[in-house]
Amino acid sequence: MVVIRGRARIDRRTKNLIKRLEPQDIAVIDHDGIDKLAAEGLVASRVKAVINCGSSVSSEYPNAGPSIIVGAGIYLLDKVGSELMDRISEGALLEILGDKIYHEGRLVGQGQVLTPEIIEDALEKSRAQMDAVLARFVENTLVYARREVGLLSGSQIALPEIDTDLKGRHALVVVRGDNYREDLQTIRSYIHEMRPVLIGVDGGADALLEFGLRPDIVIGDMDSVSDRALLAAREIVVHAYPNGRAPGLERVKRLGLPNKIFAVPGTSEDAAMLLAYEKGADLIVAVGTHSNLFDFLEKGRKGMASTFLVRLKVGSRLIDARGVSQLYRRSLRPRHVAVIVLAASLPLVAVLMLTPATREILWLLYIQLRVILGI
Repeated sequence: MVVIRGRARIDRRTKNLIKRLEPQDIAVIDHDGIDKLAAEGLVASRVKAVINCGSSVSSEYPNAGPSIIVGAGIYLLDKVGSELMDRISEGALLEILGDKIYHEGRLVGQGQVLTPEIIEDALEKSRAQMDAVLARFVENTLVYARREVGLLSGSQIALPEIDTDLKGRHALVVVRGDNYREDLQTIRSYIHEMRPVLIGVDGGADALLEFGLRPDIVIGDMDSVSDRALLAAREIVVHAYPNGRAPGLERVKRLGLPNKIFAVPGTSEDAAMLLAYEKGADLIVAVGTHSNLFDFLEKGRKGMASTFLVRLKVGSRLIDARGVSQLYRRSLRPRHVAVIVLAASLPLVAVLMLTPATREILWLLYIQLRVILGI
């Protein structure tokens, strides 16, 4: 029987929990349908085990999260029930025995141990109903698209007056989504050469800081960006609902930071692209953004009307950097190194041959060789 002991770190929001996890902790979450990004964060934290009060495998779509966690050798205990979070406290020493959880010798919860076989069986069931899920998703998208069609005409857009000048420049919109590290690494030379306006969407601002880049603008609901990134930003734009309510405004005010409000339908990354477009950016390069069915199902969204409409509007100026790293992921071969060394050596040899002192040394060597050979 598997026995695991560790300190519990508890949070109903996985992305918040990941920030304070330490190696050998036991992560206690309540996350239905663990997405890829959350799973990668848990794996990177090197936790001993993950206890999920919810169902790790989505009933809506074949999500990759559980396979990533179990594939990394992390124990995943599933469907424990949300009452566990009321029975234990942060930092409590837990003991997992098989599918049971104990605290101070008392049974506090029981779940299902997920294995690769169990996960694959559940994913197969999700795949079988994708047609119905897709149909609902498309219907919802069309319904919301009719309401938000003003995004195309501009009638629903009240642009904030920002200090950052975007007119005639490139804008790099960064979301801390799938493959954001690989894509940022791939386009580093572009960033240093073109000096685009750096726009971090919530946690995308932290992604920029990871690469030593200071965000020019941070825009979003302010629910997944760090205080460090907010303090580093040159300008902050709080994304608000069309009715003007801005959940992230209180946090920014608490930090005493100046800000602008942008009330517009859709996601924060939609707002970022609209802002860049309407302020005259010549090119918008997107990193880590959500643009397909699985992205939106992972985020629990029922449709992608605003994203669809925004992409229609800004499409002529938009380049998606997602997957660029996959196209160019090739190792440096020995023959490439040899060519580089040879190319670098030729100018050096030419300079040495033209130097008077070098010519004298070569002449003396030539004379000495003739003496030795008796020529």
